[in-house]
Amino acid sequence: MAPRKTLKKTASGNGSTAVAPTKPNPELIEALKELERDRNLPAETLIEALEAALVSAYKRNFVREAEAVGNPIVTIDRADGSYRVFARRAVVEEVTDPTIEIGTADAGPKFKVGDNFDVEVTPKEFGRIAAQTAKQVIVQRIREAERDMVFDEFNERLDKLVTGTVQRYEQRNMFVDLDKAEAILPLSEQVLGESFRIGSRIRVYVMEVRKTNKGPQVILSRSHPNLVRRLFEQEIPEVDQGLVDIKDVAREAGSRSKVSVFTEEEDIDAVGACLGPRSSRVNNISEELHGEKIDVIQWASTAAAYVANALQPAKVVAVHLNEREHLAEAVVPEHQLSLAIGKEGQNVRLAAKLTSWRIDIHSEEQWAELVEQRAEEEKEHEQVAAMAEIAAEETGVELTPELLAEDEDLIRKLQELQRAGSEDETDESEPASEG
Repeated sequence: MAPRKTLKKTASGNGSTAVAPTKPNPELIEALKELERDRNLPAETLIEALEAALVSAYKRNFVREAEAVGNPIVTIDRADGSYRVFARRAVVEEVTDPTIEIGTADAGPKFKVGDNFDVEVTPKEFGRIAAQTAKQVIVQRIREAERDMVFDEFNERLDKLVTGTVQRYEQRNMFVDLDKAEAILPLSEQVLGESFRIGSRIRVYVMEVRKTNKGPQVILSRSHPNLVRRLFEQEIPEVDQGLVDIKDVAREAGSRSKVSVFTEEEDIDAVGACLGPRSSRVNNISEELHGEKIDVIQWASTAAAYVANALQPAKVVAVHLNEREHLAEAVVPEHQLSLAIGKEGQNVRLAAKLTSWRIDIHSEEQWAELVEQRAEEEKEHEQVAAMAEIAAEETGVELTPELLAEDEDLIRKLQELQRAGSEDETDESEPASEG
């Protein structure tokens, strides 16, 4: 599609005020170029935004003239920075609205249908209004650009650790100064028992970055499991270099965490590297978390081995998996039972989070009794199935797995049908009595 041709004329009709002489404004062009250099704001983008703002300013300050014009536009000369207001009309064959349209005969032979025909209607006092508007638009665009830069910077730091200064508390939410932005540590992301004074330094996890009308809002966390992951990356060189991989993290913030690690390097002990000499490395992380206990365990590719490792420090004898129910049943010595479960069930709860398996803990004696009980139940089930099969054949009922699962109720129903059928056969075999 060919671009529309535009002719610009100077006129004072159509109810507008007298056209003001155009005044160059080289300072505007220089200011826009400086913004482009220093703040990476494209000058052309600023000019287009300014032109749109000047149209609004014209309509607001010159109401009658704007109504008479119908479709005003403002242009800024890219060379000298002068402002001009034009009444724009579309060239048409037949005019229906003379405020926004002009016929081909009136437009002249240089124009065809679809072109723009512009007549200058710049008011005398428009220069002052334009200068005020330009200042407002430029300040606003600078503010928006700075907000975008801050948003982009912190968006790149999403899912990472940052260090800030505790600024203030409002309704138990903590506000943290991150130099270029003020971030919030909500009460829900704080750790019970941790206390930070105003002015103290704090390491936090960047959980979310949002764009708002007041600028970027950075949401922080001290309770997120990835805080532990990032601390491992900072404290342990092998993790930072990718030689040791952190597979999973399960955390009850402020109390205890479990971290599973793995390496393909034959000469590196993944757990040992994370613990460090005399557990110095993991102790440094624990201190940063105000004494939170951290269990470092060996990740395993098989679910049974992984569950057994996750239950450390308890020693697991065996793990039996129920794939259908996604249940892992761990067997431990009697004296390890309370250790495997943990205080208020914490150890087994964290192991379940870490491995994504539901975990039941049994002592060896409990497991032996459970195995015996299940064997008896299985035997009873087989007997029920055999009885059901016989009864189903005699009654003509199709035996499905769903029906078989009903066990005793099924047998009772089939036996009732079997008895009813026998009674019917008896009635048919007895001779009718003579009347």
